[in-house]
Amino acid sequence: MKLPLEFTQRMEKMLGEESPAFFGSFEKMNAYGLRLNPLKNGGFLSPAHLPFTLSPVPWAREGYFAIAEERPGRHPLHEAGAYYIQEPSAMAVASLLDPQPGEIICDFCAAPGGKSTGIAGRMAGKGLLVSNEIFPARAKILSQNVERLGIPNCIVTNEPPERMSRFFPGFFDKILVDAPCSGEGMFRKDPQAIAEWKPSLAEFCRDRQEMILEEADKMLRPGGILVYSTCTFASEENESQIGHFLRQHPDYILEDWRDYLPNDCGLEGGRTWPNLSHSPNDHDSNSPLECADMNKTVRLWPHRLQGEGHFAARLRKTGEPTFRKEKKNKKKPSKKSENFDTFCQDFLKMDSSAGSASAAFHEPGRFHSFGEELYLVPPAMKSLSGIKILRAGLQLGSEKKNHFQPSHALAMALLPQEAVQVHECDGESILAYLRGESLPCDTALRSWTLVTYQGFSLGWGKASQGTLKNHYPKGLRLY
Repeated sequence: MKLPLEFTQRMEKMLGEESPAFFGSFEKMNAYGLRLNPLKNGGFLSPAHLPFTLSPVPWAREGYFAIAEERPGRHPLHEAGAYYIQEPSAMAVASLLDPQPGEIICDFCAAPGGKSTGIAGRMAGKGLLVSNEIFPARAKILSQNVERLGIPNCIVTNEPPERMSRFFPGFFDKILVDAPCSGEGMFRKDPQAIAEWKPSLAEFCRDRQEMILEEADKMLRPGGILVYSTCTFASEENESQIGHFLRQHPDYILEDWRDYLPNDCGLEGGRTWPNLSHSPNDHDSNSPLECADMNKTVRLWPHRLQGEGHFAARLRKTGEPTFRKEKKNKKKPSKKSENFDTFCQDFLKMDSSAGSASAAFHEPGRFHSFGEELYLVPPAMKSLSGIKILRAGLQLGSEKKNHFQPSHALAMALLPQEAVQVHECDGESILAYLRGESLPCDTALRSWTLVTYQGFSLGWGKASQGTLKNHYPKGLRLY
């Protein structure tokens, strides 16, 4: 693999005697991984449920190394949201954030959704996750991944950082800034990252990252946690960026990654590197603060472990948490409709008040309509007015004139045992279902039926006289 000359010169200066091993890693196959989705199978999903060769990723309890040639990304269980294909090093970030059920968390730069879905899995459907992406096309992909993994408590927003901070001042318990970066850690995995790299890219990214961190600070409550991560090796985007932030924000302290990640599997504390930036500025200053604390940040190197290059830091905002002042909604939330009530009574083994303990309805929420679409909004979410939202929690379905049509998102959030009628596909019929074909079914089935495969929900069908009409979304039909 041909690497840019300026990049190799900088890395040789950074790593010294270790640089031959570092450059040698670019000639090896990149690691491939998947992360189990705890929201499926009632939280008891294990590698035994999957037909793949898997071995544990040490720094992520849900993470496993997989074999790309087995094509897990093209398996029906992938469409069922049983797992998410994710680069193994990237899994460390959610572990470092350590999300807990009931917390209010923001993934500030969330697309395509690997880290958001990892966070959501650990939240177990309780609390609020706001996943933001500034670019509309990427925000749509993020929303699709949230739906596929059956996440009920996620709001997907599409706003620039400064609008987010105005809407959510002091609102979040934890914030992840997986910052846009120069992408050097992806060189082995993505040759396009090499083609787009130039010596000035790190400096450009550093300035943007600094702006994003400033806006994130405005959204974090006292006592809250801010995790910053990149997939690059450039020190000015990593240790120097954190050192600069700490100098500008003395109300933050750097917490040690070793309290959240194992320290015996190739992970390494950050360092205070030689001055490697292209232009002198405050980021390059090796202050006593930076020298003393940078070992508390974490580096993942491709020559030390099975994974690509990553950097992360966990910071705590000092101060006592303040009472969260909730703004009253200007618009009254929608009431659940009689049609939705009827649907729940006829086809779900649950209370339509959304107060039962189920995969779809972990916590009571409020109903909100967008045109014909009915959503269940997480209870911790403030007003939905004044911000661009792609997904306002769990999309329940469409309010038609005389009936309720359930959404694909609702199917993905349900456990099979929560549906009155279930049609389990076998190895042949599942491919037909994913192609959008109608299926033969039990003549006793009537109307809305949850379609499953190996005990995992996949979507809806509508049964009549021994035929199951396919309601798998056309845009998802891959086979």
